[in-house]
Amino acid sequence: MNTSAPARLQGKHALLTGAAGGIGLAVATAYLQHGARCTVADIGVNPTPDLAALMASHPDTLHYVPTDVTQLDQIDALLRAAQARFGPVTTLFNNAAIFDMAPLLDSGEAMFEKMFAVNVKGAFFVMQKVLAQMVAQHVKGGAVINMASQAGRRGEALVSHYCATKAAIISYTQSAALAMAPHQIRVNGIAPGVIDTPMWKNVDALFAKYENLPLGEKKIQVGKAVPMGYMGDPSDICGAAVFLASDEASYITAQTLNVDGGSVMS
Repeated sequence: MNTSAPARLQGKHALLTGAAGGIGLAVATAYLQHGARCTVADIGVNPTPDLAALMASHPDTLHYVPTDVTQLDQIDALLRAAQARFGPVTTLFNNAAIFDMAPLLDSGEAMFEKMFAVNVKGAFFVMQKVLAQMVAQHVKGGAVINMASQAGRRGEALVSHYCATKAAIISYTQSAALAMAPHQIRVNGIAPGVIDTPMWKNVDALFAKYENLPLGEKKIQVGKAVPMGYMGDPSDICGAAVFLASDEASYITAQTLNVDGGSVMS
């Protein structure tokens, strides 16, 4: 732990999905630095090399549980494992998601079902089951952070399903926040803009295919289109994720915070 950083999450147990790399791994690292114990989940049977390295440096405060969030029994097993290792979950960073795209008229049922299964069904039931545990165990200072996207703020011709799934996350965040307010449990979201994660190699290749662009060109274009002039880094999400998980945000709920270099104004 960075001893110069204030332990803003001391005593909290954070559950993070989609945490084997990219934004999820960056936020897990930040949570650990701020004093949280972390249970992290992803679909791989074994942790990625980067996650394994983080686990090796935090053997007493970081625990990995392979989980397919589309399977409700696996979500239940994840919560049991998290509770057994670190006690009640106080914070959820609900991040697991997938991306795909196709022209609207060519987008088939299989793509629709897969994306909604992970990005909406998985996210909703992880949130629901964590909230149920928080309510049953009278967790104080409970906080949920759902990962949306700037894509949830507007449609895109080639990205209809992904945009729709992230719009659903924003809506579920608002509804869950209202349902949980009497229990003093906060539910908020973060809507990143274009973030330079490993997933962007696949995203760029898909845009190259459908927009007839050279590989790498779309990534350059989207970075230049951001008002601040560049793509974000996974670490750029960490400040918002730590703040919303902390007691500093104790009077903030039902909000989805744009972290996107100025791409969306609200």
